[in-house]
Amino acid sequence: MPVAETRQRELARLGPVEQLRAGRLVRRLSQLVVGLLLYGLTLALIIRASVGNAAWDVLHQGIAKHSPLSIGEAVIVMSLVVLVLWIPIKEMPGLGTIANSFLVGVSADVFLRIFSTPDALVLQLLMMVAGVVLNGAATALYIGSQFGPGPRDGLMTGLHRRTGISIRLVRTGLEVSVVGIGFLLGGVVGLGTVVYTLAIGPLVQLMLPYAIVELPGVRVDLDQRDAEPVEVL
Repeated sequence: MPVAETRQRELARLGPVEQLRAGRLVRRLSQLVVGLLLYGLTLALIIRASVGNAAWDVLHQGIAKHSPLSIGEAVIVMSLVVLVLWIPIKEMPGLGTIANSFLVGVSADVFLRIFSTPDALVLQLLMMVAGVVLNGAATALYIGSQFGPGPRDGLMTGLHRRTGISIRLVRTGLEVSVVGIGFLLGGVVGLGTVVYTLAIGPLVQLMLPYAIVELPGVRVDLDQRDAEPVEVL
């Protein structure tokens, strides 16, 4: 089986220890933190735009309305719940997975206190669009740091690998479910929900190649790489 050392900008499937041994830690950790803080900022922008949240944030907002939790705390709690669901599908969290579970929620609460909903609809729409575009950048940054997927991304890809169902169908099923539950709990569904759902995949696909940190010391099994291409949501 051919094995080669590569400098190509590709995502590697690494365990937690391998992630730390892969090198370029200062660059990767910095990018991970920036990406997760930016993700919290974009969550706040989209929510404060008040024209419809991203799918999971509909659920987070709904939970916050019926509990003593803030939206950021609801993000953290749901991240931990989703990580429990990783156990039966035998997914292995990485440093980025754990950091994602906490930093996004904390930063979202900070930025939700800073931003308020604009009075003018045009400003609300601009806020929503800025949130969606920057969310694509934030996603590319934290995934490109090569510290593992976020809890929700890992659940989708893990279910895909375990069931054989296409990743698009798994994603659609999960998002329809969380939007439905979140809407019943009072989360905001609207134009922003549709725009996010349609735009986030292409945005991440466009930005991710520029955000992947090269790991020159990682040895890649070329047969394995070709057999399981990376599919970006």
